[in-house]
Amino acid sequence: MTAQPPDEPRDERTPVTVLTGFLGSGKTTLLNRILTEQHGLRVAVIENEFGEVGVDDALVLDAKEEIFEMNNGCICCTVRGDLIRILGALMRRRETFDHILIETTGLADPAPVAQTFFMDDEIAAQLRLDAIVTLVDAAHVLQHLDEVKPEGVENEAVEQIAFADRIVLNKIDLVDETTIAEVTARIRAINSGVQIIPAQHAAVDLPRVLDVGAFDLERVLADDPAFLTETEHQHDTTVTSVGIDLTGELDEKRLNRWLGTLLRTKGVDIFRSKGILALAGAPRQYVFQGVHMLLDGEFGRDWREGEERRNRLVFIGRNLDRDALERGFADCLATAGAAA
Repeated sequence: MTAQPPDEPRDERTPVTVLTGFLGSGKTTLLNRILTEQHGLRVAVIENEFGEVGVDDALVLDAKEEIFEMNNGCICCTVRGDLIRILGALMRRRETFDHILIETTGLADPAPVAQTFFMDDEIAAQLRLDAIVTLVDAAHVLQHLDEVKPEGVENEAVEQIAFADRIVLNKIDLVDETTIAEVTARIRAINSGVQIIPAQHAAVDLPRVLDVGAFDLERVLADDPAFLTETEHQHDTTVTSVGIDLTGELDEKRLNRWLGTLLRTKGVDIFRSKGILALAGAPRQYVFQGVHMLLDGEFGRDWREGEERRNRLVFIGRNLDRDALERGFADCLATAGAAA
């Protein structure tokens, strides 16, 4: 590493990492690693969900770090004002942390988030954008890169790769070498100079993604001269979120049958599914996460004494049928079987 010239003042501003990546790429898994591994940094986390029902708070492991949530809106558009307000509040307490990490929703364009650090004088004076770290799902990214969008609508998967300073090529254990080579070539075609870090389960050497000083405004402006003036961002309106929050315990067999049928028949259009569930007779919460047809689940923390047995789940995808999802899930309640 080249020593900093003595006449060049040290940048005392607090570094900020933007963690982005398409739905289901492994952002929360990497966030959990950052919050639990020993790296000597006190990290303040700002988390954004695209969904009516918050689930990610329960997916993030208990940690000493304070986590700020912004729900039911995309950080790059509808809740951007919330981001500025939270950053302002953090700057008044900057002695309590060393680093800020912003986890965006899987549908975020990172460009408007990055603009925030150059268009607000107070933020620019106290915070520096350290790097945009994009997670890429090796098993599913090609279908999202090839997706045909309506006129005027950006392909978020492409934008997330284009603006990345570091790419974590995740889930390489789910694909063969030929696919890895194809995905790598597609990434290079979009962002030729980006550093690509292969990973399984988002296991990366954290010094490769934290406090790396990788964001270069001059490079971004060379590629996109209108970067600091473009403010419009249009999402694909066919992609929506359906959140369900239902009290009661679930019959495990009916739940597995319903989820299996749903993802087998509609999985192409369901980009992301995740939930915290109460299974009948189970002393612990059941945590499930899905990406298209792939579904994974495990038991989480114990239900606390006197805690209401609540089921929270979110589906994000294209042309979702809210009524059918709500009916199908309600039919999985143990009481629904008893009533029948």
